[in-house]
Amino acid sequence: MLTERARILLKTLVERYIADGQPVGSRTLSQYAALDLSSASIRNVMADLEAMGLVSSPHTSAGRIPTVQGYRLFVDSLMTVQPLNNLEIDQLEAQLQPDDPQRIVTHASQLLSQLTQFAGVVMIPRRRNAAFQQIEFMRLAEKRVLLIIVTTDGEVQNRVLTTERNHTSAELTHAAQILNQHYAGMTLDKVRQRMQAELQSLHQDINGLMNLALNASEVALNQPHEGLVLSGERNLLRVEDLSSNMERMRNLFDLFEQKTSLIQLLDLSQHAEGVQIFIGNESEVIPLDECSVVTSPYKVNGEIVGTLGVVGPTRMAYERIVPIVDITAKLLSNALSFH
Repeated sequence: MLTERARILLKTLVERYIADGQPVGSRTLSQYAALDLSSASIRNVMADLEAMGLVSSPHTSAGRIPTVQGYRLFVDSLMTVQPLNNLEIDQLEAQLQPDDPQRIVTHASQLLSQLTQFAGVVMIPRRRNAAFQQIEFMRLAEKRVLLIIVTTDGEVQNRVLTTERNHTSAELTHAAQILNQHYAGMTLDKVRQRMQAELQSLHQDINGLMNLALNASEVALNQPHEGLVLSGERNLLRVEDLSSNMERMRNLFDLFEQKTSLIQLLDLSQHAEGVQIFIGNESEVIPLDECSVVTSPYKVNGEIVGTLGVVGPTRMAYERIVPIVDITAKLLSNALSFH
């Protein structure tokens, strides 16, 4: 438990270090903290904070800088968030209008990068409980049928089915008519539930075809998208805290190129409520040891389908970046949801 003056001094130290990038000494703290304390008293509090692992002293300076634990305490309980003003929100909203999902995701990634001057990242949304608008069957050869699925959002998927027996064109047309007339617009889960009862009354020969079509549709429409859109990673080359170590930069860019670890980290964030912040080694992704990742899940029609975020140095203006990530997630959710 920190005393009130220790909390004020730690908050001031983190804010000054984020702003200036220089170790913060007792004179600077005295100037900005608005506390009636002597330099000796401030140094005593700093020594206590250092003993608690919240700040550290670089060898070349009498000042101190925050540790990962110091940043964590700051973002959890000391930070004063700077909400975006109405004009900024309106500008963001104007640039995230309903459109092709891939284009919106790319645009959101670019906006995150532009607004923060760091790297913006957005997971490609995963479809959940996809619904079909229309299904067609086309005979290809003996026991081989082409299944054409049109989703409710206009996407077309094709799958080749291997059937237990030959089907005539009339049977294929009949099966497609049943599916389109009775089940179009439903999620595949609902179709399956209803058909279990209703298929009993259908001719057994097309029963097998219908189940085959449902299984293939489920695979086609619910396959996960293992991908993300990354923008502005070159911005990090201009961040002195990172670019001073080229080996670290190479490892970071390797991470961006391979994407797997980053996707796993963003996957974890889908289970969080609202904005989540990984500081330094908290991400457990080694190339991100000197970075922070600020993330938020986004939704389609109330269901979480992905995560977006910002990758930057640990010395970032969290109080401004947190609301940018939060608002972008909400606006992306609105743009992707059906009205």
